[in-house]
Amino acid sequence: METKWIEVDRLLIVKLKEEIDHHVAEKIRRKVDYEIQRYLPKKVIFDFSSVNFMDSAGIGMIIGRYKLISMFGAIMEIHNVCIQIQKILQMSGVTNLVKVCIEEEEIKHAW
Repeated sequence: METKWIEVDRLLIVKLKEEIDHHVAEKIRRKVDYEIQRYLPKKVIFDFSSVNFMDSAGIGMIIGRYKLISMFGAIMEIHNVCIQIQKILQMSGVTNLVKVCIEEEEIKHAW
């Protein structure tokens, strides 16, 4: 996982690079929570361009980060999801809480 902080926009981008299962979700959770509390961003974008698998632990991780981000008055988006993960996010109801984008050029250029 990599993070990028864009101070001008108070934007935190989190690029996930692994399959998100119960083995990895706790590690991501701790790191992202630290970065959110460190920067207090206005917006957090999770870049899923390198993720092709996610289980229920990943859904829990996303919902938990959404709650934390909302407590600070920020918004959260998920970008660059593959079709399989988009379906999981829709079935779990995450898309009712968080904006999900299939592909976003802005994020690709940020790296």
